[in-house]
Amino acid sequence: MKFLDQAKIFVKSGEGGAGACSFRREKYIEFGGPDGGDGGRGGDVVVECVANLNTLIDFRYQQHFKAQIGHHGQGRNKTGGKGSDILLRVPVGTQILSDDKDFVLADLTTAGQRIVLLKGGDGGFGNAHYKTSVNQAPRRADPGWPGKEMWIWLRLKLIADCGLVGLPNAGKSTFLAAVTRARPKIADYPFTTLHPNLGVASAGGEEFIIADIPGLIEGAHEGAGLGDRFLGHIERCRVLLHLIDGTSEDVVEAYRVIREELRQYGGGLEAKPEQLVLNKCDALAPEEIEAKMAALTQACGAKVLPMSGAAGIGVNPVLFSLLAQILQSRSEQGHGPLAAALTAGVGKAAPWAPLAGPDDEEDEEDDDEDEDEEADDDWDDDDDDLADDDEDEDEDDEEQQVNGVDDEDEDEDGEDE
Repeated sequence: MKFLDQAKIFVKSGEGGAGACSFRREKYIEFGGPDGGDGGRGGDVVVECVANLNTLIDFRYQQHFKAQIGHHGQGRNKTGGKGSDILLRVPVGTQILSDDKDFVLADLTTAGQRIVLLKGGDGGFGNAHYKTSVNQAPRRADPGWPGKEMWIWLRLKLIADCGLVGLPNAGKSTFLAAVTRARPKIADYPFTTLHPNLGVASAGGEEFIIADIPGLIEGAHEGAGLGDRFLGHIERCRVLLHLIDGTSEDVVEAYRVIREELRQYGGGLEAKPEQLVLNKCDALAPEEIEAKMAALTQACGAKVLPMSGAAGIGVNPVLFSLLAQILQSRSEQGHGPLAAALTAGVGKAAPWAPLAGPDDEEDEEDDDEDEDEEADDDWDDDDDDLADDDEDEDEDDEEQQVNGVDDEDEDEDGEDE
């Protein structure tokens, strides 16, 4: 089955049924009158979380989902039936986002969870609803209320306790195959993993889920490689397992590249607990292992564990270290999966911008001074304009006074004549 973790669909609830305009007219029936029934309610848009799905591929081939319109009312005070609901089945861990992806409308993290996304429109009133003592034969019947419609995004974020991060060919899929029964594709070229893989690991009688995502490279937040969209699948993870390829020349730079991509992505990934592991130690000499572990310890300020996933060396200490952090997280935040309130609510990082140096700071100061001078010039121009306006008003007043005097003299001359 093809993996799809994002889909955009159109949903619309049903419109309410129209009310009926009807009158009872039967022979030998003493009391007749209006008997038009109300319309039925439109169908709802319901989203249900099911346990036997792990992809959104069903929404690739159908993007429009509309609930049924409510049935119209009939005579003899018959109310129309309710329209059938439209049911959308989504995998566990699906988030429903608004069209602009700014708001999380729902976060479905439990199998069997069901929400009503859009309610159907109310049915219109029939003419029997409007009968009164002064209006005994109403001919008014209302149409049903319109339903609601919207475009939404479905975003699948897998439920896992531990997420694997690292550069391509760091040994993530090999580690997953070594500690779980998952069988991801493993090869000696980059980007072998094209979609996330899940596996269940066991340590000390406890089980936890590990998620393997495609590798990250420098500039992934700008679209390099496969991008960083797959990082959404580890937003719910309680701990991150950061694998460093021990055969690489600069292990510290490899560590900093991944940390920078996590910071650029945001979503709280940078603040998650992290276990750093130097992988592929079976291909290194003991002196190289000690030197590279010392460099990584100095760079991250935390304990670094050596391991070889292919040879099975040092795997158990890594699993027990992950289990300890997972159990601590469960005691603090509960045993259930992390919801959108703890993951999607964290704002994304700001767009990349070059760091400001001494020359840039001087340029900024010069720009501020120029802005202040321009503002002062604007104030001076405004003052000059106000002064000119006052002078024009004074001249107009003097002219009005002179004209007024001339008019009075003319009136006096006219009276003398």
